[in-house]
Amino acid sequence: MYCSTCGDEREFERPPCQDGHGPDCPERACVECGSAVLTGLPAGVAWPDEPAATGSAPSPRAHPATSAPRATASKRAVA
Repeated sequence: MYCSTCGDEREFERPPCQDGHGPDCPERACVECGSAVLTGLPAGVAWPDEPAATGSAPSPRAHPATSAPRATASKRAVA
């Protein structure tokens, strides 16, 4: 995995989890410099703007770059 502190690919390991996630802990630490990264969310935890996981498939979210353009408030006159 890439370590932004080292600026190169490095090996990462799972440190002892202080939050009680057990083997599902998303935290990893660079074995060279110790920088921590999150690789995802633990099972059953939802992103803050989504409802909690219920075992069903996540709803797709539109990416801002792929969503329809917003209508403008005014239109230019064409001569």
